[in-house]
Amino acid sequence: MENTFNAILVLLALSVVAVAIFRRFNFPSILGYLTVGILVGSHLFGDFFGLVDNSEQTRHLAEYGIVFLLFTVGLEFSFAKLVAMKSSVFGYGSLQVITTTLVGVAIALLLGSRIIDAAIIGSVVAMSSTAIVIKQLNEQLELNSRHGRAAVSILIFQDLAVVIFLIAISFSQDPNALSLFYSILAFLLMVATGRWLLRPLFRLIASARSNELFMLAVLLVTLTAAWTSNIAGLSLSLGAFLAGIMLAETEFRHQIEANIRPFRDILLGLFFITVGMLLNVKLLADSWYIVLSLVAMLIILKAVIITALGSLFKLEPGVAVRSGLSLAQGGEFGFVIITLAINNSLLNEDTGQILLAVIVTSMIIAPFLIRYNGVIAKMLFRKSYIGNRQQNESTISAHSRELSNHVVICGYGRVGQNIARFIDMQQIAYIALDTDPYVIRHATEAGDNVCFGDTTHREILQAANAKKASAVVVSFENPVAAYKILEYVKEINPQIPILVRAADDVHLESFLLRGATEVVAEKFEASLMLVAHLLLILNIDAETIKHRINEVRKENYLLLRSFFHADNPGSIDQDPALRSRLHTVVLTKNAASIGKSIEELDLASSGVIVTAIKRGAGKTTKPQMNMVLLEDDVLVLFGKSEDIEHAESKLLTG
Repeated sequence: MENTFNAILVLLALSVVAVAIFRRFNFPSILGYLTVGILVGSHLFGDFFGLVDNSEQTRHLAEYGIVFLLFTVGLEFSFAKLVAMKSSVFGYGSLQVITTTLVGVAIALLLGSRIIDAAIIGSVVAMSSTAIVIKQLNEQLELNSRHGRAAVSILIFQDLAVVIFLIAISFSQDPNALSLFYSILAFLLMVATGRWLLRPLFRLIASARSNELFMLAVLLVTLTAAWTSNIAGLSLSLGAFLAGIMLAETEFRHQIEANIRPFRDILLGLFFITVGMLLNVKLLADSWYIVLSLVAMLIILKAVIITALGSLFKLEPGVAVRSGLSLAQGGEFGFVIITLAINNSLLNEDTGQILLAVIVTSMIIAPFLIRYNGVIAKMLFRKSYIGNRQQNESTISAHSRELSNHVVICGYGRVGQNIARFIDMQQIAYIALDTDPYVIRHATEAGDNVCFGDTTHREILQAANAKKASAVVVSFENPVAAYKILEYVKEINPQIPILVRAADDVHLESFLLRGATEVVAEKFEASLMLVAHLLLILNIDAETIKHRINEVRKENYLLLRSFFHADNPGSIDQDPALRSRLHTVVLTKNAASIGKSIEELDLASSGVIVTAIKRGAGKTTKPQMNMVLLEDDVLVLFGKSEDIEHAESKLLTG
C-alpha cells in the first residue's frame, strides 16, 4: 500500500511539472503525461523513481480513466443528435474508418504482420485524437468552419467505432455463441434500464438538491454499468459508454459532465502515463528510422484518404485537404486498443512498441499540421481556394453594395436574429454574417439579408461594406474572435461604433481598450432589468430608474462587478469572472494604516479600490480620498484576489 501511494505521489508531482511546461508552449497536456510515463518507465528511470514494481497497480487504477473517458464520450451522443447528423457521421465518418482500417490492414499484411496484428494495426490507424483536434480547431476559431464540421463528424464516428473494436477484442478471447448471447442480453438490459429507470431516478435525486448525492449517483451508475458489461464478457469501457448514452437522453447531461470531468481528467492522465511507461525507448532508439517512416506514411495515408473521400461528399478540394490534415494523426483511442490488445496477448510486444511510438510522434506533429492546415491547402489548391474565397466575398458584396448607414451583424444566432428583427422594424438596413450553412439557408429563404462569411477575416468585413456602415454588432460570445473583429473594423473605419456582446466582465476592459464603443455584459444587464422592474413596482419614477441604470453602465458595471463570493476558493479559480471580488478588512488596534488617508496609502496603484468604509453604526458608500482612517474602521475593498492580499497586508502591517 505504501509503495503504491509513493508511486502515485511521484507521478502526480512529475505530472504537475510536465503539464505546466507543455502548456507553457501551448502543447496538449496528453504529451506531458506521455513524457512522464516514458521517463518513469522501467525502460528508462523506473529504478531511480522506484516505480518498476508498482507499474501494474498503477495500470489497474489508470483503467478507470478509460472508463470515465468512454462515459463522457457516451454523454456527447444522443439518439436525436445522431439522427440529425446521420449523413455526415454515418456517411463521411464510416467511410473514413472502414477505408483507413482496410488500407492499414493491407499494408500491415504486406509488411509481414500476422492477420490478428494487421487487424489491430488497421483499427489503430483509423483513429484520430479527439482531444487535440477539437482543442486546436477551437483555439483557431475553425470548429464551426466547413472543414471543422467535417472533422468533427468523422471524430464522432471514430468514437463509435472504437466501441466496436473493443467489443471485437473482448469477444476474441471467448468466441462462443453463449458468450455472445450473454453480451447481447446485458446490452439490451442496460439500454432498457437507462431508458425507463434512469430519468425518474435522477429526477428524484436532483429534487434532494444535494450535489454530493448527485455525484455519488453518477459514479454508481457509471461503475455499475462497467461492472455489468465486464461480467457479461465485454469491456469495462463499453459499459461506461452505454451508461453515458443512457444519461445523455436525460435533462441532467450537462451537469453530469461537469461533475465527472475532474475524475476523468485525472484518471485519464494516469492512463496516458502508463502508456508512456509501456514505451521501450531503448528498443526504439535502434528503430528510429522505421518509426519516422511509418509516421510519414500514417500522416500521408490518412490525409489522402480523407481528402479523396471528401470529394464524394461534394467538399471543395481545399476544405477536404484541411479536414484531412486536421485528422492525419493517431489518437488516444489507439492507445486504448493497443493496451487492451497487449494485455490480452493479441498483439506482438515489438509491434506494440512500434505502434505506440508512431502514435506518440504523430500526436506531437498534429498541432502544427492543424495550425497550418489553411496555408498548406492554399499551396496545394491555390486557384480553387482563392476562387472560392473571392466568390464568397462577391456574394457578400452583392448583398451590401447598395447599403449605406447600415448595421453589420457578426453572428446570426438567436441574439443576432433578434437584433435584425428590431432594426428591421425601424426600417434600418443590415447585413448579417454567419458560418452555419443551415441557419443561412433557412434565414435566406425567409427573406433575411444574411450571408456565409467568417467575420474574423478583414476581407469579409470589407465585403460587407463596413466602411459605410453606421454600426457593427458582435452578437456571439467568443473573446478571441471579438478581438480580431475589433482590430479589423477599426482599421477599415476608425470612427464606427462597435457593440460587443459578453457573458460577464472578464474581457470587458480589454474590449473597451481595443475600441469597443459599448460592451453589453449579459449577467449584469439581467440584474439591471430585474432592478428596473422592481423599482417600478415600488413606485420609483421612470426617470430616476433610468438615471441610476445609466450611471451603472457609465462606470462599466463597477457596482455590479463588486460582490462578496461564497466560501468556495475553487470557484474563483475555475470561473475567471470571479477573480475580482469584494473583501472586508477590519483595522485593528495596531494596524499600520491608522492615521493615514486613503490617498496616502495609494491602494489604487495595486489594483484595489476602496468602495466603502463602515465607521461605527454608519456607512460611507463613496469615501473621500482625504479621509483619515481610524481604529475599528471596516474597509470594503474591490480587486483581484492576489491584489487584495497585498493591500490587506499593507493596511495591517505596512
